[in-house]
Amino acid sequence: MKRSFPWVALGIGLFLALVLLRFSPLNVGGQFTLPLLTALLMSELGFLLTAAGVFVSGRELLQQGWRGRSLMLLLGNLLLAVNFLRLGLALWPETSG
Repeated sequence: MKRSFPWVALGIGLFLALVLLRFSPLNVGGQFTLPLLTALLMSELGFLLTAAGVFVSGRELLQQGWRGRSLMLLLGNLLLAVNFLRLGLALWPETSG
């Protein structure tokens, strides 16, 4: 399970990122295509999942040495985690206005 978790986290993270990219931003009329709470929940879930993927793949990288596949999993999960964090913070001010 440890070896496949970073792959699962990366796959689910990519799926959530694509859904949020397609449906979350404001459309031309100024309305969300996804409810705001749903978009916030999806970005939080994506961040937690990919951050756990970074942790597991980083630990595997340190234990087994610098392999290309482990490094790519670490970088992919890290980029997605940063993107989910950025998106969640960008959506948050929309609730106060």
